[in-house]
Amino acid sequence: MPTSQDMTTEFDPGLLDALQHQVAVFARRAEQTRLGGTGQLRNSMDRAAYLLLNRLDQEGPMGVKALAAGMGIDSSTVTRQVAPLVDTGLVKRTSHPEDGRAVVLQLSPRGLARLEEVRSSRRQLMVEVTEGWTPDERESFCTLLTRFNTALSARQSAHTGAPATESAATAPAAPADPAGAAPAADDRADGTSESAQTS
Repeated sequence: MPTSQDMTTEFDPGLLDALQHQVAVFARRAEQTRLGGTGQLRNSMDRAAYLLLNRLDQEGPMGVKALAAGMGIDSSTVTRQVAPLVDTGLVKRTSHPEDGRAVVLQLSPRGLARLEEVRSSRRQLMVEVTEGWTPDERESFCTLLTRFNTALSARQSAHTGAPATESAATAPAAPADPAGAAPAADDRADGTSESAQTS
């Protein structure tokens, strides 16, 4: 059975060094800028809030456990992160349609409107960052970045035993012109991000 060292030597070490360096630079730049959009809406919603609202919009109403499982975090973290969203009216708690005793989280009309504002701002950021790229280049980058994120998620799940999360299947679908696509989801909604700024 080949070792990790054997597998590494099958590829160009220089290219692998360049790749890991660029990923490290990207992670630092993403953390510094938070990819939070442009104009007045820049950084107006933190990563955890964005991912929670986006998940509820994509998947529909769900309970805390299902939301936590889908995002690869524990229920207590979801409960903590969703509390300010409920307090500000972006998310509402409702009865499960099939089990009135169960409570589900649902994106409110106000939450959807707020999410669309933030998405629009983040789309504009993607337009500005990829200015001069062709549509094919944007699409290729989006495809490869999604594939990279999916591989990282699968690797994490293999080590932790948790199901893979934030895969291509749950990411927002890319429009015909990838310049308008929402940024790839960051699956690090692990409670380490700033508190939700939803006002």
